[in-house]
Amino acid sequence: MAEKKLNLLADFPAITTEEWMAKINADLKGADFEKKLVWKTNEGFNVMPFYRLEDVAELKTTTSAPGEFPYVRGTKTDNDWYVRQDIDATCAKTANAKALDVLNKGINSLGFILNKQELSAEYIATLLNGICPECVELNFRVCIRCAAQLATILADYFKAQGADLAKVEGSINCDPINRMMLKGKELNQAEVAEIAVATVKAAAALPKFRVIGVNSLSLNNAGAYCSQELGYALAWGAEYMTMLTEGGLTADEAGKAIKFNMGVGGNYFMEIAKFRAARMLWAMIVKAYAPACDCAAKMRVHAETSTFNKTIYDAHVNLLRTQTEAMSATIAGVDSLTVNGFDVTYKESDDFSERIARNQQLLLKEESHFDKVTDPSAGSYYIENLTNSIAEQAWKLFLEIQNEGGFFAAVEAGKVQEAMKATSAKRLKDVSARKEVLLGTNQFPNFSEMAAEKITKEACTCANCGCETPKGLATLPTVRAAQEFEDLRLATERSAKRPKAFMLTIGNLAMRLARAQFSCNFFACAGYEVIDNLGFETVEAGVEAAQKAGADIIVLCSSDDEYAEYAPAAFKAIDGKQIFVVAGAPACMEDLKAAGIENFIHVRVNVLDTLKSFNAQLLK
Repeated sequence: MAEKKLNLLADFPAITTEEWMAKINADLKGADFEKKLVWKTNEGFNVMPFYRLEDVAELKTTTSAPGEFPYVRGTKTDNDWYVRQDIDATCAKTANAKALDVLNKGINSLGFILNKQELSAEYIATLLNGICPECVELNFRVCIRCAAQLATILADYFKAQGADLAKVEGSINCDPINRMMLKGKELNQAEVAEIAVATVKAAAALPKFRVIGVNSLSLNNAGAYCSQELGYALAWGAEYMTMLTEGGLTADEAGKAIKFNMGVGGNYFMEIAKFRAARMLWAMIVKAYAPACDCAAKMRVHAETSTFNKTIYDAHVNLLRTQTEAMSATIAGVDSLTVNGFDVTYKESDDFSERIARNQQLLLKEESHFDKVTDPSAGSYYIENLTNSIAEQAWKLFLEIQNEGGFFAAVEAGKVQEAMKATSAKRLKDVSARKEVLLGTNQFPNFSEMAAEKITKEACTCANCGCETPKGLATLPTVRAAQEFEDLRLATERSAKRPKAFMLTIGNLAMRLARAQFSCNFFACAGYEVIDNLGFETVEAGVEAAQKAGADIIVLCSSDDEYAEYAPAAFKAIDGKQIFVVAGAPACMEDLKAAGIENFIHVRVNVLDTLKSFNAQLLK
């Protein structure tokens, strides 16, 4: 019998959107489509549950090619990127030894955090000794007032080494506006422009060095949403374009001097779309300054994994977070990437965590071949729509900033900082209510983990810069998403007695098991010792067992129908000796409250606030 061949067109006839919607609505059985399936994002737009060819028919992003204006699909025709590691260069000799070591372990981009007190030709010579400047991307961070001096020293050093300056790639991260937002440093606009122009002119001999930074990474680390980070980054870059061109530089010189250092967070597809939209919108902005060549509109982007969503507890989950972030950034076609160590939240990264961070990128290159395909997300109905939606939201924010006087004026007035504080507060609230989940922190924690002893450092935003840090201007928030939960759990660890939460499981088997699991996870988020049980025949037996175990909290886990009987009986048996909690929000909750039962935990309660109230009672 001849094998039947599959004919896609005949065997799978086209289905219209209306037919899809009819099928979906039938399966929803009367439930509201908008509420059930449409994702109302924090980015300011909604995401549909499915997209079709007709949804991308009018999008301009689908008609461009890699390496061609407006660069939505990339500024180059391949997808290779620099694997970067940042190094503290307080001691030039030590930093040089480390740099030479990691260059043999897969790194081809170095980021040096310089000691401004030591900055000199001898210091740079020691730091770069044995490093081929034409073979490695070299990046430097130093006090903003030393940036021009550093550019001159570097140019002289490379010339002395006989390097072809046209092949030396790298950057100096001179970004006075970032310093204003991070440290509250008061600078006037003329002063910032003077620093920027002087730095670019000093680096004129290094055509592939980008010496003006736009560090929207700082916004990302403060909790910015994708479209928010991008909108501010565009206004930030435009501010520097204006300063440089008004300072006597051409649009081409200005465009080729600016480098974007952006964060990449855990919203996987959104982050891919963010970088694609970023290149397109930046190209449009630079084009408005009328450069002689479109190449000046090519956005140079370095990405760094965010710290906002990283945790101290269950820190190895940070590896999963940074891996998806690295995937987002590299699929989106960034020029270079730094993956932070999984332990960055609580200690200086060691050789092990640095090695893992390097290998996360190398695996994407050498085993997953991410560098072999340019813009693999192109043509995806979903990602093309996300790119367009993020671009629209970011452009709205950009125009709003421009109409109000530009980015510098917004920073000087504290508007950007206040907006970021509002966003950070919103995200912290979502984390506290588990609307935003941090695995291992506010959901499914490691019950037995203790973390207090492993914390050896506090967060720092300006390593070895040496700049004064006055508090004149409003600053960006620095709290991480997990920090409030971590503070809560650390308080438990450091208390004289670790509270015990005992699960009094009784009645309906399925419900008591489900609610016991929910309650164990709930109280473990505060570091409490949780004691689960298979079940008790009577409420009295459960209370007796809990008291014998030395419980501080007794959690009744049963079904809604049975709470009307079991809850009053348990409450009476406990007689105020322990805190009594009902797991759930039964229909009889108001009756139970009237009987004196106060504590109920369920999916609608604010987890953080509830646990804080228990800590206030138990941690004396």
